[in-house]
Amino acid sequence: MGAGCLVANEWICGEYLRSRASELTDATLQHVWITVVSVLLGLVVAFPLALLVRARPRFAAPVLGLTTVLYAIPSLAMFSLLLPLFGLSAALVVTGLVLYSLTILVRNILAGLAAVPEEAREAARGMGYGPARLLWEVELPLALPAVLAGVRMATVSTVALTTVGALVDYGGLGTLITTGLKSYFKAQVLTASVLCVLLAVAADLLLLGLQRLLTPWTRAGSGPAGGGRGRAGGDRGRAGAGSASGAGSGARIRKEAG
Repeated sequence: MGAGCLVANEWICGEYLRSRASELTDATLQHVWITVVSVLLGLVVAFPLALLVRARPRFAAPVLGLTTVLYAIPSLAMFSLLLPLFGLSAALVVTGLVLYSLTILVRNILAGLAAVPEEAREAARGMGYGPARLLWEVELPLALPAVLAGVRMATVSTVALTTVGALVDYGGLGTLITTGLKSYFKAQVLTASVLCVLLAVAADLLLLGLQRLLTPWTRAGSGPAGGGRGRAGGDRGRAGAGSASGAGSGARIRKEAG
């Protein structure tokens, strides 16, 4: 398929891929960078918030309510509210995406910690584990399935929401989609859209592989009685993850519909 597809403005055009390879690569790298930074910073903020809610249940309603309200704010309004603080910069987009990720991450971290079997905590305390060691060496490893499920959801959601950053020219592939729509450049719109979908799928599969690598007990088959008890704990973790993931998914659907 030659340059004629560009002149004819066709949806599928190999010449567009060849002539704009550098532009597509830069946009994809920007998209990945914004997504990774936003999710990592979201975890840094969500983790202490989840620990605060667990230690002080009276803060549960304010914290969870605030994160839900933040997620419900339309993207354009969110960026407009943050504009006086960050100006037209990548920090504006990243901050907005961090705030959007909190409702998913906080709930899944809480669900994972709540699913840790109490007998595991009691056994660790009986071995002399203090609160910090109990958290890092017992609770967090057992909560990983729910936590990583939340990270997967937040990552896929962030990949989609990053495109909105095109409003301030920091939208990665979203910038190409927006400019393509304005000029009705079919090949650019379709290519950038497909790359965005592939990026979300690749991120989800990569994190799923990481989750299976870090939590081998959740995919263990038949085994002795001890293994059965381990699987039961894993099942409780997945059940907690499912409930929190459902809440986060519902919120994401409402957000994208808005």
